[in-house]
Amino acid sequence: MSAVPFAMLRHAPTEWNAAGRLQGLTDTCLSRDGEAAARRWRLPLPADGWRRLSSPLQRARRTAELLQPVTAVTVCSDLREMSFGVWEGRTVADLRAAGGEAFAAAENAGLDFLPPGGESPRMTMVRLGLWAAALARAGEPAVAVSHKAVLRAVLALATGWNMLGRPPHKLDWRSAHFFVAHDDGRVAIDRLNVSLEAPP
Repeated sequence: MSAVPFAMLRHAPTEWNAAGRLQGLTDTCLSRDGEAAARRWRLPLPADGWRRLSSPLQRARRTAELLQPVTAVTVCSDLREMSFGVWEGRTVADLRAAGGEAFAAAENAGLDFLPPGGESPRMTMVRLGLWAAALARAGEPAVAVSHKAVLRAVLALATGWNMLGRPPHKLDWRSAHFFVAHDDGRVAIDRLNVSLEAPP
């Protein structure tokens, strides 16, 4: 059985992040603050020498391009954000107010939370398990620049978290998170919340 390490991080901030809007597959760009943050971020050892992969969405691609040290970026569709369907562009507070008990029931579905016209965390986990298996078979460590819901799905794959209640580990969205991919699609945690801020 083969296994390979990989690092994953969320893209730098966008205007929609600041407003609390669900982005999903909506192709938002980095904000001015996001561009500045991505330029400051530097990958820790040994990930600074690994192959760099990115979600096809421009907020992730741009982060991957600006991340130090600068290197070539390969787009990987499996790293795209979970689709929030018709809820994209709206805030959770707005959806709770408008959706009432129906939205509350959706939120309490855990891995089977399914936005209308969107994708559930369980569906996201399936594609990420296939991606992890392919990565392990290829045998080449990689850095994956992706999205919040994708990182949560990888955490669920690694821990068995059902997405009900608090996650078993609190992820810092401005850090890199290291995992190990196995060729059967399993994922294990190596170390989490490794700073991307270059030392002064």
